[in-house]
Amino acid sequence: MSKVFSKDAGKEMNNTISKALEELRKGNIILVYDAEGREEETDMVIASEHVKPETIRTLRKDAGGLICTTVPPHARKCIGIPYMVDVLSHSKGIFPIVDGLKPNDIPYDTKSSFSLTINHRKTFTGITDRDRALTVSEFSKIVRMTLSCENGYASETFAKNFRSPGHVHLLNASDGLTLKRQGHTELATAITILAGLTPTATICEMMGEDGYALSKEKAMKYAEENGLVFLEGKEIIEVWRAEESSG
Repeated sequence: MSKVFSKDAGKEMNNTISKALEELRKGNIILVYDAEGREEETDMVIASEHVKPETIRTLRKDAGGLICTTVPPHARKCIGIPYMVDVLSHSKGIFPIVDGLKPNDIPYDTKSSFSLTINHRKTFTGITDRDRALTVSEFSKIVRMTLSCENGYASETFAKNFRSPGHVHLLNASDGLTLKRQGHTELATAITILAGLTPTATICEMMGEDGYALSKEKAMKYAEENGLVFLEGKEIIEVWRAEESSG
């Protein structure tokens, strides 16, 4: 965990990665495309600690997919946040229907990263821009707390301050991040770490007017028109692997 808040990350990286890290540190959104042959989707990505009501508005209006917040592996373990597939699996004895709902046929992946849905206890309905921004920003404080996981304090604080179900979807990142899985959950979490920020990102898929995922070309055009950095997953993976091998 010693390198999580390193401000030196990015000095030897290509210009696009370096610019992306700087934008994240400023609290701005970047765009991340996963890969050909995978989801083939572009997500808006922002560091969770910088999420504000206007951020949520941009994600829901300009992206249009599902707004989710990532959970880094150390926080998942420290707090005890489960994968939703495990929650359902353990409840099949009471609700047999869930056994038939296993996500074992995802065409681009082997396991769903979906976890709990949460609302902060100070929210009302939980769905408004202000409510979701509060939930996300307060969750990022819990993630930062888990960097020194001691005596169950983070877990107790999480339960005290949040309720479930809610309107913010948590996504559990895999151990090793992009070394094991190359989804937006891992890509976005990795780049917040490289930026030296609290290691959780809030992401949302970009949808097109035709009802399908926004094409890579249109996402790149959106980035150009709005002055945003556009990254491909392989760029993040390359840097993450280099950081891992050097660390």
